[in-house]
Amino acid sequence: MSHRTLVEDESGASTELGYIFTFLLGVLFLSLFSVWAFGLETATRENWNTTAVDVNMADLAAAVERADQASRDDPSIRYAEVVDWRLTEADESQFVLTLDDEGLHLDHPENELDRDVSISGTGSGTYEGRITLAGITQIWVVYDNGETYLSASRPDF
Repeated sequence: MSHRTLVEDESGASTELGYIFTFLLGVLFLSLFSVWAFGLETATRENWNTTAVDVNMADLAAAVERADQASRDDPSIRYAEVVDWRLTEADESQFVLTLDDEGLHLDHPENELDRDVSISGTGSGTYEGRITLAGITQIWVVYDNGETYLSASRPDF
C-alpha cells in the first residue's frame, strides 16, 4: 500500500485568480458595451422622433399653403387635402396640433418635440383648428366657406 502525503503547493492559486480576473474583466466589458448600445439606440430614437415631427409639420404647412392658394384663386371654392402623419416613438396621445393666423403649433409635454411653423397667412379667410393626434394617421387640411381648418376626418363635401 502506498502512502500519499499532502504537499502545500500554491502554484494553482494564481491560475484561479487569473480565471476570476478574466471573468470580471469580461463582465466589465459587456456592461460597458450594453450601456454604449443603449445610449446609441436612445439617440437614434430621439433623432427619428425629431426628424419625423419636423417632416410632418413641413408637410402640413405645405398643405395649408396650397389651401391658401386655392382660396386666393376662388374664395368660394371648397378644398380638402389629406396629409399622412408619420408615427413617432413619442406618445401620440400627448400631441396637440393647432392652426391659427400665426401658423401651425405642435405641443407635447416633452418640450423638445414642440414645434411652431409659420404660414404665409395669405388665404382669403381665417384659420383655426385644434386636434389631438391620439390614434390619427391622417390629418385633413380643409378650406370651406372662408375658413381654413384642420380635421381628423374627411369633410362631407
